[in-house]
Amino acid sequence: MTTLGVIVGNRAFFPAHLARSGRETILRVLEEEGLGAIALSLEDTQYGSVVTYEDSKKCAELFKAHRDEIDGILVTLPNFGEERGIADAIRLAGLDVPVLVHAFPDEPDKMSIQDRRDSFCGKMSACNNLTQYGIPYTLTKLHTVDPESAAFREDLQRFAAICRVVNGLRRARFGQVGARPAAFITVRYSEKLLEEAGISVESVDLSEILGQAMALADDDPQVVEQLGAIRDYVQADGIPQDALVKMAKFAVVMERFVNDHELDGTAVQCWTAMEEFYGVVPCTVMSMMSDRLKPSACETDITGLIGMYAMALASGMPSALMDWNNNFGSDPDKAVVFHCSNLPQTFFGHEARMDYQEIIAGTVGKENTYGTLVGRIKPTPITYCRVSTDDYAGTIRAYIGEAEITDDSVETFGGYGVIRVPEFQDLLAYICEMGFEHHVAVNPSRVADALDEAFRKYLGWDVYYHGA
Repeated sequence: MTTLGVIVGNRAFFPAHLARSGRETILRVLEEEGLGAIALSLEDTQYGSVVTYEDSKKCAELFKAHRDEIDGILVTLPNFGEERGIADAIRLAGLDVPVLVHAFPDEPDKMSIQDRRDSFCGKMSACNNLTQYGIPYTLTKLHTVDPESAAFREDLQRFAAICRVVNGLRRARFGQVGARPAAFITVRYSEKLLEEAGISVESVDLSEILGQAMALADDDPQVVEQLGAIRDYVQADGIPQDALVKMAKFAVVMERFVNDHELDGTAVQCWTAMEEFYGVVPCTVMSMMSDRLKPSACETDITGLIGMYAMALASGMPSALMDWNNNFGSDPDKAVVFHCSNLPQTFFGHEARMDYQEIIAGTVGKENTYGTLVGRIKPTPITYCRVSTDDYAGTIRAYIGEAEITDDSVETFGGYGVIRVPEFQDLLAYICEMGFEHHVAVNPSRVADALDEAFRKYLGWDVYYHGA
């Protein structure tokens, strides 16, 4: 559950009763939206609001005591609010979490001195002070908004997603299984830049993973359990039993690696050593991990994995890593997205089947490439994201946007779908001109706004938001 520290603004010469009723409303709405709240009590300060420097210190101490619980801070202004007290409370708490600034709307028939809020104006002052203090913040879509409205509830859920992305990435741990495939210098990245951003990478040699897998007995209880899970996950009729057992053993070892190092996701050297020396592709196992919100990326693409993980945090839905792969006829706003594939079953509507990997079967033999998922992605809105490290500039950069998987059909193999991106040619030109990779992370959701705020405002990354 996402938990917010709540600061209720108030000002001595404004109607204080609004602070009390506003606090009650906000706390109730947070509970209704499934969000936790840490707030001053009515006994701590007048109506649990922040006005004086003493109030700010009390609020800061409360937030410090719940540092490990608070994912973000909600500033709510039932009246004009004491802008400096709010900024002081956030500075003194020192939590370094996202901040949402909300202002109650006035009602035309309640504009007397007893009931007028002036939050419309007070929000500008609060934001001015936060800017002076160097505290980044997020705004509601509307300048003032009824906290019980659908619009504010959407603001809250978007902000909760921002908090999950920011806090999740600042302490993310990813596993790199094997070396980068020699030909894929496109997926080079700076581990040091990621570490500076709070993202750690634990690497393991592919031979260690395969060696541990080959040491497992076919009747090992964990292997038997994983074999059952694979059969339950995907239709595998016609796949040799020996290949399925190898996948199950690989799944056991990957799960151990993830658990032992407390990893949030993995990127795997998926060809061709695994096929040549172990005899299966890792796609099904990776698909299952991604479907459980432990995303797994192809070709040791760690920065591609970051995009997958960020969107999974934001939406609570599985992500996939795909190629911007083919034009779709002459339509400039459509293309075929594809991978060989390890896409989560969620993308297919649970209708994908297991098969062999056609791309490399001619090189290593069909019998060594069982385990890929084949199917067409179901029509759905999506968010796409690409994260990359720019070693020359010493920065992390990203592009993001929203699109849709259409109902267009195409005769091909692997995991695929037709995507429609508004002003797609402009995006493609940007990708090429800026030297971004051909991989893109996609998620069946609309979370580009949350990613933009999280990446740009709170993580300090360079972001291009296509279509914003």
